[in-house]
Amino acid sequence: MKNNVYKQILDMPKPAHFVLIDPDKSGIDEGIDLAVNAEKFGVDAILIGSSIHLNDNLDDFIREIKSKTTIPIIIFPGILNVFSSSADAILFLSMISSRNPQFLIGEQVRAAPIIKKYGLETISTAYLLIESGKMTSVQYMSNSMPIPRNKPDIIIAHVLAAELIGMKAVYLEAGSGADHTVPTEVISRVKEVTSLPLIVGGGIRTPEAAESIAKAGADIVVTGTIFENNRDFNLLAEFCQTIHKQRND
Repeated sequence: MKNNVYKQILDMPKPAHFVLIDPDKSGIDEGIDLAVNAEKFGVDAILIGSSIHLNDNLDDFIREIKSKTTIPIIIFPGILNVFSSSADAILFLSMISSRNPQFLIGEQVRAAPIIKKYGLETISTAYLLIESGKMTSVQYMSNSMPIPRNKPDIIIAHVLAAELIGMKAVYLEAGSGADHTVPTEVISRVKEVTSLPLIVGGGIRTPEAAESIAKAGADIVVTGTIFENNRDFNLLAEFCQTIHKQRND
């Protein structure tokens, strides 16, 4: 089993910028176009994933994008029985903010034998859904209560548990199309207590919002929905420049 994407993530200058492409919302040509421009403007990796996975050609989708790009292509699964051997790695998520056993361990047990057979690199990731001001797709599909955004101590306790269990990364998620991003206070406090790569996504609609999240301590800032609704690649470049600028500040 190859194990080099996680090392690449650890070695990337921080903060990094990942772009999420949803195969349910982008055709192959649109996905390639976004991925190629993302790499052109300095995006560090591509996440491929969806809350539902209506698209039945995920393998073709990823293979075509990989043929046109060189940055890591990482599956960001809504459910763990949808994946592709063509990807470079998969975020092996456990939704530790949930009390729904399906997303704590059930999906992982179902997926593990096939992922092992494929030799797909797994990055075990503690996934925490944070209250965002609205019902998001991930909240509805997972039947999971988000952690209140004004309860940083609860969030921190979950992150510490994930690190002690041995997970490799932490993902703070507001959800696709969220009204509010993960609070910067939460990001800062989490960063103080863990050395794991800290990924933050959801509701990031402006470069200014991305800048605040990067300054607060996110190692990886994830954007996605903004580029599904707006194919303005100048805006993509601005996001990337704004996030990367924090490396020198």
